[in-house]
Amino acid sequence: MAPSEAIITGEDGRSRCFWGAGTADYAVYHDGEWGRPVADDVRLFEKICLEGFQSGLSWLTILRKRQNFRSAFAGFDFHAVARFGEKDVARLLADAGIVRHRGKIESTINNARRAVEMVEREGSLAAFAWRFEPDPATRPPHLDRATLSAMPKTPESIALSKELKKRGWSFVGPTTMYAFMQGVGIVNDHLDGCFCRAEVETVRKAFRRPA
Repeated sequence: MAPSEAIITGEDGRSRCFWGAGTADYAVYHDGEWGRPVADDVRLFEKICLEGFQSGLSWLTILRKRQNFRSAFAGFDFHAVARFGEKDVARLLADAGIVRHRGKIESTINNARRAVEMVEREGSLAAFAWRFEPDPATRPPHLDRATLSAMPKTPESIALSKELKKRGWSFVGPTTMYAFMQGVGIVNDHLDGCFCRAEVETVRKAFRRPA
């Protein structure tokens, strides 16, 4: 099929969102992870951080380095990362397995400290993040490539970004936060015709929203 098509049928006969059929790495991530609801605080923190690292790069670059990032950042245990100091920054800047960007590294450590504060105030990152789930009535009834391309940010991702920035988080702009919401299933942006769309909706309906 032409790469301009929104839904691409792979060699396995399954129809996927165009981006999920590009490489084997993307297919695994698209099929088993993207859009599926997450309530685990460590996984949510990891996704926020990796989306920040992705800024200006391709997600595929980050995806292929994800295990390296996990090793470098204590598995994204934010209580551990919050204790990182200058020696850790120097270590991370010398780590060729990750994106060696001082601002993003220091942001991750800062955000870990803010995450610890949030858990103390809100109970969990999950309880906070899921408050920004859009009302289903406001979502497009049909999601095609053009509709998705017109939604790099939404009122909910703007609100989430503003609230995080107010609490001292960084690298959490509204477009980055919308990508986060897509990745952890706060929205289901699999396109109409993708085999995952109905599957993810079923999972989301059974998912117990954290409170």
